[in-house]
Amino acid sequence: MSGTGQLTAPANAPAPRAVAARGAGGPGGRFGSLRQRRTLSFYLFTGPWMLGFLALTAFPLGYALWLSFTNSDGLSPNPRFVGLANYREVLTDQATLDSLARTGLFTALTVPLTIAAGLVLAVMVNQPLRGRGIFRTLLYLPAVMPPVGAGLTFKLIFDRDSGSANGILDLLGVNGVSWLTDPHARWVLIVLTMWGAGNIMIISLAGLQDIPKEVLEAAKVDGASPWQSFTRITLPLLSPVLFFQVVTGIIAALQSFAPLFISLDASPQGMASVPQGNFLFMIHVLTEYFAAGRYGYASALLWVLFAIIMLLTALVFRLSRGVVFYSVEPETAVKRPRTLGGK
Repeated sequence: MSGTGQLTAPANAPAPRAVAARGAGGPGGRFGSLRQRRTLSFYLFTGPWMLGFLALTAFPLGYALWLSFTNSDGLSPNPRFVGLANYREVLTDQATLDSLARTGLFTALTVPLTIAAGLVLAVMVNQPLRGRGIFRTLLYLPAVMPPVGAGLTFKLIFDRDSGSANGILDLLGVNGVSWLTDPHARWVLIVLTMWGAGNIMIISLAGLQDIPKEVLEAAKVDGASPWQSFTRITLPLLSPVLFFQVVTGIIAALQSFAPLFISLDASPQGMASVPQGNFLFMIHVLTEYFAAGRYGYASALLWVLFAIIMLLTALVFRLSRGVVFYSVEPETAVKRPRTLGGK
């Protein structure tokens, strides 16, 4: 203590700032500064995912893009660069255009039918009935079955000689039908797609249960009929869920290769045994890859499909304006909190 009554630090005492730096793990600390530790933690936690993304997603995409500009057959070590020749062939190949048209028709039929079936099932199991939990479970079971198992099951059901579908027709005195050949094969494919509507049902059911009951009760008090309440209240409030199902349904339908599971057999014909009506775009891609060995052209087909999916998704988002209603509108501006003495 000095003569003036003030406390003074010893001459050999370290500066307070240096003590604080060492205590907080400064540059001379064991693990560096706080910012360095956070950066290290970030890369340690995200490193495995980043390595997996680069090895399993980014590199295959880049390699497929490079292959689409070559005449690679999957065997030659030095494929020849052909530029945009593969993409020009996509626009002129009649088999490609036909498979793309069949895929578009398949998407236009299955997406609205599956969404409508899932919504009807969701409305049914949302009613206060005894044992509805059992019905929900039974209706959702087909959605969790692997696609291969579902396809093989349908193949057994609709088999021409030993299938149960023709067995029922025989009991009714009707001749058996070749379900897995044209022109009936496409309808079996549509039924197989709609059979997994339990997934749509669960999502729609969650959306229905999120609608405030007070709104429906108020409409009932005002004299609205059940149909008016459903079309003017339930559907608008459920529109974000339906919009999500439309987008994901279009993407899934365009990439569908379910015909393989119900049409492909062990014959030497391979994918040629797929009926013409079920020869969708992805079946055509697989044929070019594995049957024809045209890796470059097949890669170009996949990138064309990617571009089509992106364009359709953007179109659906554009058309959804004024049709999809959200309960919480996005904020147009972010308000900054005011502080004491701030403006």
